[in-house]
Amino acid sequence: MLLNCGQPLPLLRHTDVPPRVIENFILTGYRFPNYSLRDCLLSAFRPTNETGNFWTHFLPVFIFSYYFVEVFGWEGAPHGDEPFFYPLWNYFIGVFCLLMASSMAHLLNSMSLVVREVCFFVDYGTISSYTVGSSLAYYYYIHPRAGIVETGGQNDSHIDLKHEPARSPTSPYAIPEFSVFFETLYIPSACVVAIICVLSCCNTRQRWRRYRYVIRTLVFLLPFLVSSTPVFYRLLTRSPYSTASSSFTASTSMPIFFYRHCLWLLVSAVFNISKFPERLAPGRFDIWGHSHQWFHCCTFLSILDELHMIKVEVRAILLSPNLLLPPATLSRLPGPTVASTYGVMLLLQTTIISIIVWFSWHANSIYGPQRDQLEKEHLKKHLKCH
Repeated sequence: MLLNCGQPLPLLRHTDVPPRVIENFILTGYRFPNYSLRDCLLSAFRPTNETGNFWTHFLPVFIFSYYFVEVFGWEGAPHGDEPFFYPLWNYFIGVFCLLMASSMAHLLNSMSLVVREVCFFVDYGTISSYTVGSSLAYYYYIHPRAGIVETGGQNDSHIDLKHEPARSPTSPYAIPEFSVFFETLYIPSACVVAIICVLSCCNTRQRWRRYRYVIRTLVFLLPFLVSSTPVFYRLLTRSPYSTASSSFTASTSMPIFFYRHCLWLLVSAVFNISKFPERLAPGRFDIWGHSHQWFHCCTFLSILDELHMIKVEVRAILLSPNLLLPPATLSRLPGPTVASTYGVMLLLQTTIISIIVWFSWHANSIYGPQRDQLEKEHLKKHLKCH
């Protein structure tokens, strides 16, 4: 990381950088917002106050991928490009984009004030996309009715996995009130909430600055509640599998993974809002150990437990000898299709990108003049070196 004059770019104190760059209780280790792309990439190997933020979401990409591909090696699993796995691939795309966007945002945000804003707009957008990817996986693997049809019987109707002879035929749900929400509103609600989250979080970079961390944390509580509805449903009812089946045994650990998922999310929220431990000793945790690094670690652990929870349910479905996946005929809740998985994500991404472009244009109108001034100052320093 060298200037053309051969001197390393210095790290600065909070008093030497624009107010927009300053993080609460972080006093040193700042990169000035005029780095080149090369400078930014090389800074990943230099101790700055963003180095840990980069690595705590970049390395998890490989850890997550390792556990993800395990599913395709299971006995009886369909080929990886079969429709049954469409929701799982959408979940993978959501997580992969979240981790990569987050790590790149922290690595590249010192190129300019405008680039800094755009980086974090993209970061918020990928978080919202991830929540919808999770919703698709929950809908098709944890929601006990979606995409499940009888292998025999009349009209290929949905199979009653509870095998209760006295069960009322009027509703396939243990809690009938959930039927309309699951069948028609669940995925659209997840998408609408994701868009609301992007709009709210992007707004915190241009207004509501004082309470931005609280707002961003609370805003993402809403998609968690909506997306997790199938899990709440399963926790409130009995298992959809026969107690004597291997599927029932496989799915018994699902609640444990979900509770751990919730715990890590709660701990990450505490770190993000409290700014602990740097609040207790400003300047001591500037490079390593500050709250955002712990926030990253906890959010990834929550994602990892979520992956294990989804894998448990995928295994339970695959172990059921009475199911045909994907459905061979159109059912009331058809199995995953390109339109219902990739199509949903594509439409959502298009909307989110439009939002990001609008906020980026507005950020450029605010910070563009400051960027030009910083470039002139950088040019003067460069000329002095020669």
